[in-house]
Amino acid sequence: MCIYLCSFNGQRHTWRLKSTSAERALQYQPGHKIHGFTVKEVTVPDLFLTAVKLTHDKTGAQYLHAARDDSNNLFSVQFRTTPMDSTGVPHILEHTVLCGSEKYPCRDPFFKMLNRSLSTFMNAFTASDYTMYPFSTQNGKDFQNLLSVYLDAVFFPCLREQDFWQEGWRLENENPTDPNSPLVFKGVVFNEMKGAFSDNERLYAQHLQNKLYPDHTYSVVSGGEPLAIPDLTWEQLKQFHATHYHPSNARFFTYGDLPLEQHLKQIEEEALSKFERINPNTEVPSQSHWSSPREDHVTCSPDALAPDPARQNTLCVSYLLGDITDTFEGFTLSLLSSLMISGPNSPFYKALIEPKIGTDFSSVVGTKEASFSIGLQGMAEEDIERVKQIISQTIDDIIENGFEEERIEALLHKIEIQMKHQSTNFGLSLASYIASSWNHDGDPVQLLQISDSVAKFRQSLAENPRFLQDKVKHYFKENTHRLTLSMSPDEAYLEKQAKAEEEKLQKKIQALSDSDRKEIYEKVQCLLYYSVPVQYCEQPTNGLVYFRAMCSLNTLPEDLRLYVPLFCSVITRMGCGGLDYRQQAQQMELRTGGMSVSTQVIPDSTQLDMYEQGILLFSSCLERNLPHMFQLWSDIFNSPHFDDEERLRVLVMMSAQELANGISYSGHMYAMTRAGRHLTPAGDLQETFNGMEQVKFMKRIAEMPDLSQVIRTLPRIKKHLLNPDNMRCAVNTTPQKLSDTAAQLESFIRDVAENRKERKPVRSDITEVRFQQAHWVNIPLNFQPCQMKTFFQMPFPVNFVSESIRTVPFSHEDYASLCILARMMTAKFLHGEIREKGGAYGGGARMGGGGLFSFYSYRDPNSVQTLSAFRKGVDWAKSGQFTQQDIDEAKLSIFSAVDSPVAPLNHFPEMKQGHRERLFAVTHKNLVDVAERYLSVGQRTCGVAILGPENETIKKDPSWIVK
Repeated sequence: MCIYLCSFNGQRHTWRLKSTSAERALQYQPGHKIHGFTVKEVTVPDLFLTAVKLTHDKTGAQYLHAARDDSNNLFSVQFRTTPMDSTGVPHILEHTVLCGSEKYPCRDPFFKMLNRSLSTFMNAFTASDYTMYPFSTQNGKDFQNLLSVYLDAVFFPCLREQDFWQEGWRLENENPTDPNSPLVFKGVVFNEMKGAFSDNERLYAQHLQNKLYPDHTYSVVSGGEPLAIPDLTWEQLKQFHATHYHPSNARFFTYGDLPLEQHLKQIEEEALSKFERINPNTEVPSQSHWSSPREDHVTCSPDALAPDPARQNTLCVSYLLGDITDTFEGFTLSLLSSLMISGPNSPFYKALIEPKIGTDFSSVVGTKEASFSIGLQGMAEEDIERVKQIISQTIDDIIENGFEEERIEALLHKIEIQMKHQSTNFGLSLASYIASSWNHDGDPVQLLQISDSVAKFRQSLAENPRFLQDKVKHYFKENTHRLTLSMSPDEAYLEKQAKAEEEKLQKKIQALSDSDRKEIYEKVQCLLYYSVPVQYCEQPTNGLVYFRAMCSLNTLPEDLRLYVPLFCSVITRMGCGGLDYRQQAQQMELRTGGMSVSTQVIPDSTQLDMYEQGILLFSSCLERNLPHMFQLWSDIFNSPHFDDEERLRVLVMMSAQELANGISYSGHMYAMTRAGRHLTPAGDLQETFNGMEQVKFMKRIAEMPDLSQVIRTLPRIKKHLLNPDNMRCAVNTTPQKLSDTAAQLESFIRDVAENRKERKPVRSDITEVRFQQAHWVNIPLNFQPCQMKTFFQMPFPVNFVSESIRTVPFSHEDYASLCILARMMTAKFLHGEIREKGGAYGGGARMGGGGLFSFYSYRDPNSVQTLSAFRKGVDWAKSGQFTQQDIDEAKLSIFSAVDSPVAPLNHFPEMKQGHRERLFAVTHKNLVDVAERYLSVGQRTCGVAILGPENETIKKDPSWIVK
């Protein structure tokens, strides 16, 4: 470890132990050539590190390496980005370079790396005059991987037009499925900045900067002003990248204990060697100083949440100070700023906050030339003049009285503490600390020599006791470059903004021809495939790739729902593309571990009446067969075969027979499904897809002499279901194969998106709610739970009996108690009543994920009598006649399922831990409470179903529906 001690009495003492990284960096000497770079300076500033400054010979790129014994290594590259308009070009460029690059052309490689990297930090951000791309990681291999992604992203981005439309701005039909609907502005940055400009504090800070520095780049909005963003073109974006994202305009910073040589070698080989030096012409000239102070006023929207509606005014006095590249002057001004405004002992805190004129200090902004801003927000209009006088008077008081010596010492002590405190993200702090000054060719190493600045400050103060007061007089009292900016709410502000946006929109629309409108619609349709959400998961899959896709049923007409299971059964077994069904089967066996399509009904975890409906596509393959597997899926999506009636008949007969055969083995499941039909919307759909309704439907289809009507129906279903507009995907594979898999999946999505005919509207009887850009949850508009008893007469001598009760969803606090109760009731009461006394083969209770608590019996000689046993079970639970040991045994039994081993393709533990904790916490009282609250007669909404032989008792009871 390298130890560097600084005392603040003007003397400095240095002593060091052997250090693996900082000592190694001391071997470099000015003039050394390393992988295309030349060492310019090697110094040992404060902060226990060795700083190595280099320049790239060919391009002039600047480089600073901070060698320090810290395993959390950081990389950062920053570019001086100095826009001359408010179209937001640097901000939109920051977004679009992360949308794919030459080596990593898949959509959003940056965000994909978030899930497959060991990084401790990954981000990118746009400041007023630079754009920075930093990451940090403790793993050397991960550092190289991330560096490769970052270098390719910033220097060789795809910058596709679709990415510009997506991230920047575009015109789009209000209803993307209707080319005749009105056009509106869309885009990620466009909407982000609309949100930013709705924040009054952010709006004020932006006005303050623009008006204090009116001559150059700081007079515009680098992030983008919403009404100016639509003036940016794709060509302008690419041109800005060519001139600004160039090594000649770049500053590289690395930090940590990894060797510098490896960084330089990779950066040279993967990026810099492919460029020649240019003059980027991005320098920012100094702001010309005003000869007299200025005042200005801006408006904002009223704050409906303001504590006092009459006190929503903001006032700030801003002063243009010195150039931030003067390290000591910058240090002094920073110290002075803290003495003036930080903490309850500061003059401005006492003068402005303690009298309660306003609620908080106003904003402070910083650029090439430092500025100081002081003022108040949350004040009344009549106090504005008073605040101006207080600010002026406080400056006079500081000039006259100075600062207490103890406050100065406290601030220097704070600096010493900050120097010695080793935070976990120290590299990121350094990168941010040096960014602004280095951006304007200040010396970043000087910034790190904080002890020199402290010593010089003490010396200046000793030589001139009025040193700080003179600075205040020079920079504040006598400074004519001073802006007083006030802001007040305007009731019509939002209306004016909306009107201005509408005028901008109409101006754009009026310039469009019919062919332009058509092209806009087609471009947006092309863009929509990019919105397919994909979840990537690294797993030890032994060289297999698992693929799943969920396709929503929300656009499917009601009359086609019963056909969906049949569609799932035949879609992978009738041939596709250039393959007949035999060849398709052969290819699936040769290239995959199987391909299947099945119905999915997923109840929402928070609301009983919400659910997701869809079909699940599943397949797996060896890594080498990825292209073949996705080609098979593409052919199934784009050109499935439905016209072979003989093949369809064979598949229909097989499916109908399998369903009929399954009843005698799984009759209790059919009974439970039917019992829950009228209790929740998800239960209703489960019966349609997997219940007795589906069995009877398939029997009717199998008995049809002519299947031509079915053949006409299947393509209709395909248009709705095999549609990337309503799809999300998941891939599980090894880390080594993730990028290949991503590229193949992107190609598949693009292929099926280009071949779809049209987007389908959602059915009118459901409302969609989208969560986390991942899945659609449906809220039926006309569903009402109701009680119903149904009997199915079957050709076998035993009964399958079920009673289902509507209770609570998965995330409800009582769900865990109902799970334990079902397991305990099964083992300690229902087994004895239904099997031992009643003679059934089996029986019990279970709590379903859809919020239904279900009783059941299996191969039961009794029918309605078993319903009495179910009610006795509830009475037993309500009486509390069970022991703590009974509860513990039920918990153990539940946990054996909850904590069962997870296969690599199913590694998604999201809500599992919360469920485990709730299960642990269940008490005797909880179990009695939930039995009374949810299972008691009169408290519950329940459904009953029995499958069994002819039953005279039920036939005579009008409360039963007999099928």
